[in-house]
Amino acid sequence: MADTLDTSEFRRGLKIEIDKEPWEIVEFQHVKPGKGSAFVRTRIKNLITSRTIEKTFKSGDVVGKPDVEEKEMQFLYKEGDHYNFMDNKSYEQTFLNDEQMGDARNYIKDNTTTHILFFNGRAIGVTLPNAMDLRVTKCDPGVRGDTVSGATKPATLETGFVVQVPLFINEGDLLRIDTRSGEYLTRVAG
Repeated sequence: MADTLDTSEFRRGLKIEIDKEPWEIVEFQHVKPGKGSAFVRTRIKNLITSRTIEKTFKSGDVVGKPDVEEKEMQFLYKEGDHYNFMDNKSYEQTFLNDEQMGDARNYIKDNTTTHILFFNGRAIGVTLPNAMDLRVTKCDPGVRGDTVSGATKPATLETGFVVQVPLFINEGDLLRIDTRSGEYLTRVAG
């Protein structure tokens, strides 16, 4: 652990290493109480298990800088519970399982360009674009004039994921889905 980070360098999205595991800072707050020494209250997410915890660091504490690397890769296909990705530059292939994919498995389709996160040379997770365009394969038909404000119905997407959509959406429509929240954003022409 040659590289280290001081608590004064903490910011959202910073990747740190604690107990030989990579973590990402989700939230942080520098606190300077009237009595005693200053500290930093953080919420951190484990990049391998996706577990989120709250941890307090004393001001001046030092944490490790993890050996993480992000590579742009293309999703090729799914075989069983393994997802096959190819490096766009070296054509090297990498496999991720369902657990490593997390929620991304609900939105990913063939030939999607993604970013794969590696820790100590081992693939541990995937980052998709913030929005994906997916086709509706199954939903109740839209009824003309049915415009109740805010009313939704379930729609099954080409990946098998079910999302709540407005009543005017029909089978075959192309929808833009937010991959961070899993919500319907808009209908896309095409």
